[in-house]
Amino acid sequence: MNIMLFHSTYGLRPAVRAAADRLRAAGYEVWTPDLFEGRTFETVEEARDYREEIGKDELLKRAVLAAAPYSERGLVYAGFSLGAAIAQTLALGDDKARGLLLLHGTSDLAPNVSVDELPVQLHVAEPDPFEPDDWLSAWYLQMGRAGADVEVYRYAGAGHLYTDPDLPDWDAEAAEATWRVALGFLETL
Repeated sequence: MNIMLFHSTYGLRPAVRAAADRLRAAGYEVWTPDLFEGRTFETVEEARDYREEIGKDELLKRAVLAAAPYSERGLVYAGFSLGAAIAQTLALGDDKARGLLLLHGTSDLAPNVSVDELPVQLHVAEPDPFEPDDWLSAWYLQMGRAGADVEVYRYAGAGHLYTDPDLPDWDAEAAEATWRVALGFLETL
């Protein structure tokens, strides 16, 4: 199986490469496009400024160009936070998508989006300042109406990007639980 794994707003950091290596060790082919062209950030403020400088349309264009050579194979789209939002946008627009694995983030849905029982799994902190409960409830309902088969896993007390050991949000127990469940999800696709 082929996985397109998008990085968070911090850029293509070691935690993303480690996640890709973990997925490769489980037998998957994984691509980790660098949407920030080598830039990484230590603070969310620096990252947000750079992301705004690039612009949402340019980021999506870079993501589409990265995925296009492999989309015919039937990709599983995955990502961390901002990368999850990008993965969601691409998966919902790709009729060959095999699945969607969201870590720490979601995105708006176009009003007319429709998929055919796309398997979706979301892992998110509880609470998460970037993914509040009312947003997640609305997102879940919209994904269901769009035709996705959605599973949501919440991790009480974890920080937003709890799978990155180099960030203050790191939560080893929640991260291991996430990877255990996510690998099980990928085995079903």
